[in-house]
Amino acid sequence: MVRIAVLHPESMGAAMGAALAEVGHDVGWLPAGRSGATSARADAVPLRRLDDLRGVDVVISLVPPVAAVSTAGGMTGFAGTFVDANAISPARAAQVAMTIDAAGGTYVDGGVVGPPPRVAGTTRLFLSGAGASAVAELFDSSRVDAIVLAASEFAASAMKMSYATMTKVSAALLLATFDAARAYGVETALLAEWRRSQPQMEAALARAQSDATTKGWRWADEMRQIAATFSDVGKPVGFGEAAALVFDEHDRPD
Repeated sequence: MVRIAVLHPESMGAAMGAALAEVGHDVGWLPAGRSGATSARADAVPLRRLDDLRGVDVVISLVPPVAAVSTAGGMTGFAGTFVDANAISPARAAQVAMTIDAAGGTYVDGGVVGPPPRVAGTTRLFLSGAGASAVAELFDSSRVDAIVLAASEFAASAMKMSYATMTKVSAALLLATFDAARAYGVETALLAEWRRSQPQMEAALARAQSDATTKGWRWADEMRQIAATFSDVGKPVGFGEAAALVFDEHDRPD
Protein backbone atom coordinates (compact mmCIF):
# COMPACT_ATOMS: atom_id res chain seq x y z
CA MET A 1 0.00 0.00 0.00
CA VAL A 2 1.27 3.46 -0.97
CA ARG A 3 0.13 6.69 0.66
CA ILE A 4 -1.07 9.07 -2.04
CA ALA A 5 -2.45 12.62 -1.94
CA VAL A 6 -4.54 14.05 -4.79
CA LEU A 7 -4.37 17.81 -5.35
CA HIS A 8 -7.18 18.82 -5.76
CA PRO A 9 -10.13 16.47 -6.20
CA GLU A 10 -12.34 18.06 -8.81
CA SER A 11 -14.12 15.58 -11.10
CA MET A 12 -10.90 14.13 -12.57
CA GLY A 13 -8.98 14.12 -9.29
CA ALA A 14 -11.78 12.50 -7.31
CA ALA A 15 -12.24 9.74 -9.90
CA MET A 16 -8.48 9.19 -10.11
CA GLY A 17 -8.31 8.96 -6.32
CA ALA A 18 -11.17 6.49 -6.28
CA ALA A 19 -9.41 4.31 -8.87
CA LEU A 20 -6.27 4.22 -6.72
CA ALA A 21 -8.18 3.55 -3.50
CA GLU A 22 -10.00 0.63 -5.11
CA VAL A 23 -6.71 -1.20 -5.73
CA GLY A 24 -5.63 -0.84 -2.12
CA HIS A 25 -3.76 2.45 -1.81
CA ASP A 26 -4.28 4.91 1.04
CA VAL A 27 -5.52 8.02 -0.79
CA GLY A 28 -6.09 11.40 0.81
CA TRP A 29 -6.43 15.07 0.07
CA LEU A 30 -5.85 18.45 1.73
CA PRO A 31 -9.19 20.09 2.61
CA ALA A 32 -7.76 23.40 3.87
CA GLY A 33 -9.07 26.25 1.73
CA ARG A 34 -11.08 24.02 -0.63
CA SER A 35 -14.72 24.57 -1.53
CA GLY A 36 -17.75 22.70 -0.27
CA ALA A 37 -18.18 21.11 -3.70
CA THR A 38 -14.62 19.78 -3.60
CA SER A 39 -15.21 18.42 -0.10
CA ALA A 40 -18.36 16.65 -1.23
CA ARG A 41 -16.55 14.99 -4.15
CA ALA A 42 -13.64 13.86 -1.97
CA ASP A 43 -15.86 12.60 0.85
CA ALA A 44 -18.00 10.63 -1.62
CA VAL A 45 -15.03 8.48 -2.72
CA PRO A 46 -14.14 8.57 0.20
CA LEU A 47 -10.67 10.15 0.31
CA ARG A 48 -9.00 10.54 3.68
CA ARG A 49 -8.68 14.10 4.98
CA LEU A 50 -5.07 15.11 5.57
CA ASP A 51 -3.68 17.98 7.63
CA ASP A 52 -0.41 18.02 5.68
CA LEU A 53 1.77 15.82 3.47
CA ARG A 54 3.79 14.17 6.24
CA GLY A 55 4.03 10.46 5.52
CA VAL A 56 2.71 10.83 1.96
CA ASP A 57 4.73 8.94 -0.65
CA VAL A 58 3.17 10.29 -3.86
CA VAL A 59 1.37 13.52 -4.71
CA ILE A 60 -0.74 13.68 -7.89
CA SER A 61 -1.40 17.23 -9.07
CA LEU A 62 -4.62 17.60 -11.08
CA VAL A 63 -5.39 21.31 -11.04
CA PRO A 64 -6.35 23.96 -13.62
CA PRO A 65 -3.38 24.57 -15.94
CA VAL A 66 -2.91 28.11 -14.66
CA ALA A 67 -2.37 26.75 -11.13
CA ALA A 68 0.19 24.05 -11.98
CA VAL A 69 3.30 26.07 -11.07
CA SER A 70 1.85 27.66 -7.92
CA THR A 71 0.67 24.24 -6.70
CA ALA A 72 4.19 22.89 -7.11
CA GLY A 73 5.44 25.94 -5.22
CA GLY A 74 3.55 24.74 -2.16
CA MET A 75 5.54 21.49 -1.99
CA THR A 76 8.42 22.86 0.11
CA GLY A 77 9.80 20.04 2.23
CA PHE A 78 8.01 17.27 0.32
CA ALA A 79 10.58 14.57 -0.45
CA GLY A 80 8.32 12.07 -2.20
CA THR A 81 7.23 11.67 -5.82
CA PHE A 82 5.27 14.51 -7.40
CA VAL A 83 3.20 13.55 -10.46
CA ASP A 84 2.30 16.64 -12.48
CA ALA A 85 -0.72 15.34 -14.43
CA ASN A 86 -1.88 18.76 -15.61
CA ALA A 87 -2.71 19.95 -19.12
CA ILE A 88 0.38 22.10 -19.62
CA SER A 89 3.09 22.61 -22.21
CA PRO A 90 6.45 20.84 -21.91
CA ALA A 91 7.99 24.24 -21.09
CA ARG A 92 5.61 24.83 -18.18
CA ALA A 93 6.17 21.23 -17.08
CA ALA A 94 9.89 22.02 -16.96
CA GLN A 95 9.09 24.94 -14.63
CA VAL A 96 7.16 22.62 -12.35
CA ALA A 97 10.00 20.10 -12.42
CA MET A 98 12.53 22.74 -11.38
CA THR A 99 10.28 23.77 -8.49
CA ILE A 100 9.85 20.19 -7.28
CA ASP A 101 13.55 19.41 -7.63
CA ALA A 102 14.39 22.50 -5.57
CA ALA A 103 11.93 21.40 -2.89
CA GLY A 104 13.64 18.00 -2.62
CA GLY A 105 11.03 15.87 -4.36
CA THR A 106 11.09 13.60 -7.41
CA TYR A 107 9.24 14.93 -10.45
CA VAL A 108 7.26 12.71 -12.85
CA ASP A 109 5.54 14.23 -15.89
CA GLY A 110 1.96 13.17 -16.60
CA GLY A 111 -0.94 13.85 -18.93
CA VAL A 112 -4.49 12.51 -18.84
CA VAL A 113 -6.43 11.63 -21.98
CA GLY A 114 -10.09 10.75 -21.62
CA PRO A 115 -12.87 11.49 -19.13
CA PRO A 116 -12.76 11.01 -15.35
CA PRO A 117 -12.08 7.26 -14.98
CA ARG A 118 -15.37 5.89 -13.74
CA VAL A 119 -15.17 2.72 -15.84
CA ALA A 120 -12.21 0.78 -17.22
CA GLY A 121 -10.96 1.41 -20.72
CA THR A 122 -11.85 5.09 -21.03
CA THR A 123 -8.89 6.93 -19.51
CA ARG A 124 -5.14 6.89 -20.10
CA LEU A 125 -2.53 8.45 -17.84
CA PHE A 126 0.63 9.05 -19.86
CA LEU A 127 3.82 9.25 -17.80
CA SER A 128 7.43 10.13 -18.57
CA GLY A 129 10.74 10.84 -16.88
CA ALA A 130 12.59 9.19 -14.03
CA GLY A 131 10.17 7.37 -11.76
CA ALA A 132 7.45 7.05 -14.41
CA SER A 133 7.47 3.24 -14.34
CA ALA A 134 7.08 3.17 -10.55
CA VAL A 135 4.09 5.52 -10.77
CA ALA A 136 2.55 3.42 -13.54
CA GLU A 137 2.71 0.37 -11.24
CA LEU A 138 0.43 2.15 -8.75
CA PHE A 139 -2.37 1.82 -11.30
CA ASP A 140 -1.94 -1.91 -11.93
CA SER A 141 -5.37 -3.61 -12.04
CA SER A 142 -7.12 -0.22 -11.75
CA ARG A 143 -9.56 1.33 -14.19
CA VAL A 144 -6.85 3.78 -15.35
CA ASP A 145 -4.47 2.67 -18.09
CA ALA A 146 -1.03 4.05 -17.16
CA ILE A 147 1.31 4.29 -20.16
CA VAL A 148 5.02 5.15 -19.88
CA LEU A 149 6.54 7.19 -22.72
CA ALA A 150 10.29 7.00 -23.22
CA ALA A 151 10.69 9.84 -25.74
CA SER A 152 11.80 12.56 -23.30
CA GLU A 153 11.37 13.75 -19.73
CA PHE A 154 8.33 15.83 -20.70
CA ALA A 155 6.88 13.49 -23.31
CA ALA A 156 3.65 13.05 -21.33
CA SER A 157 2.90 16.77 -21.46
CA ALA A 158 3.76 16.84 -25.17
CA MET A 159 1.37 13.94 -25.74
CA LYS A 160 -1.44 15.68 -23.85
CA MET A 161 -0.96 18.90 -25.79
CA SER A 162 -0.86 17.06 -29.12
CA TYR A 163 -4.05 15.16 -28.35
CA ALA A 164 -5.92 18.21 -27.04
CA THR A 165 -5.03 20.17 -30.18
CA MET A 166 -7.29 17.94 -32.25
CA THR A 167 -10.08 17.39 -29.72
CA LYS A 168 -10.45 20.81 -28.11
CA VAL A 169 -9.15 23.17 -30.79
CA SER A 170 -11.49 21.46 -33.24
CA ALA A 171 -14.34 21.97 -30.76
CA ALA A 172 -13.51 25.68 -30.60
CA LEU A 173 -13.48 25.86 -34.41
CA LEU A 174 -16.92 24.26 -34.49
CA LEU A 175 -18.26 26.79 -31.98
CA ALA A 176 -16.82 29.71 -33.94
CA THR A 177 -18.21 28.30 -37.20
CA PHE A 178 -21.72 28.07 -35.81
CA ASP A 179 -21.49 31.50 -34.19
CA ALA A 180 -20.49 33.03 -37.53
CA ALA A 181 -23.34 31.22 -39.32
CA ARG A 182 -25.79 32.50 -36.71
CA ALA A 183 -24.47 36.06 -37.09
CA TYR A 184 -25.22 35.85 -40.82
CA GLY A 185 -28.63 34.28 -40.21
CA VAL A 186 -27.80 30.97 -41.90
CA GLU A 187 -27.52 28.68 -38.86
CA THR A 188 -30.73 26.80 -39.73
CA ALA A 189 -29.47 26.17 -43.26
CA LEU A 190 -26.11 25.06 -41.90
CA LEU A 191 -27.71 22.58 -39.51
CA ALA A 192 -29.85 21.22 -42.34
CA GLU A 193 -26.80 20.75 -44.56
CA TRP A 194 -24.90 19.05 -41.75
CA ARG A 195 -27.80 16.61 -41.34
CA ARG A 196 -27.57 15.79 -45.04
CA SER A 197 -23.81 15.61 -45.57
CA GLN A 198 -22.09 15.62 -42.14
CA PRO A 199 -24.58 13.93 -39.78
CA GLN A 200 -22.08 13.75 -36.91
CA MET A 201 -21.58 17.53 -36.76
CA GLU A 202 -24.79 18.49 -34.95
CA ALA A 203 -24.01 16.16 -32.02
CA ALA A 204 -20.41 17.37 -31.99
CA LEU A 205 -21.65 20.97 -31.80
CA ALA A 206 -23.91 20.13 -28.87
CA ARG A 207 -20.99 18.53 -27.01
CA ALA A 208 -18.77 21.52 -27.74
CA GLN A 209 -21.41 23.95 -26.50
CA SER A 210 -21.95 21.97 -23.29
CA ASP A 211 -18.22 21.60 -22.64
CA ALA A 212 -17.56 25.29 -23.29
CA THR A 213 -20.26 26.28 -20.82
CA THR A 214 -18.98 24.04 -18.03
CA LYS A 215 -15.24 23.87 -18.74
CA GLY A 216 -14.40 26.92 -20.84
CA TRP A 217 -12.72 28.66 -17.90
CA ARG A 218 -10.31 25.74 -17.61
CA TRP A 219 -9.84 24.99 -21.29
CA ALA A 220 -8.92 28.56 -22.25
CA ASP A 221 -5.55 28.39 -20.51
CA GLU A 222 -5.02 24.87 -21.83
CA MET A 223 -5.38 26.30 -25.35
CA ARG A 224 -2.72 28.89 -24.51
CA GLN A 225 -0.50 26.03 -23.40
CA ILE A 226 -1.06 24.45 -26.81
CA ALA A 227 0.04 27.72 -28.41
CA ALA A 228 3.20 27.69 -26.28
CA THR A 229 3.86 24.06 -27.21
CA PHE A 230 3.59 24.87 -30.91
CA SER A 231 5.77 27.98 -30.53
CA ASP A 232 8.56 25.98 -28.94
CA VAL A 233 8.85 23.80 -32.06
CA GLY A 234 8.36 26.58 -34.61
CA LYS A 235 4.73 25.87 -35.48
CA PRO A 236 1.94 28.48 -35.80
CA VAL A 237 0.53 29.57 -32.46
CA GLY A 238 -2.74 30.88 -33.88
CA PHE A 239 -4.67 27.63 -33.45
CA GLY A 240 -4.30 27.61 -29.68
CA GLU A 241 -4.64 31.36 -29.24
CA ALA A 242 -7.83 31.52 -31.28
CA ALA A 243 -9.33 28.55 -29.44
CA ALA A 244 -8.57 30.26 -26.11
CA LEU A 245 -10.51 33.34 -27.24
CA VAL A 246 -13.47 31.20 -28.28
CA PHE A 247 -13.61 29.39 -24.93
CA ASP A 248 -13.20 32.69 -23.06
CA GLU A 249 -16.16 34.07 -24.97
CA HIS A 250 -18.41 31.05 -24.44
CA ASP A 251 -17.60 30.90 -20.74
CA ARG A 252 -18.91 34.39 -20.08
CA PRO A 253 -22.24 34.51 -18.23
CA ASP A 254 -25.22 35.87 -20.20
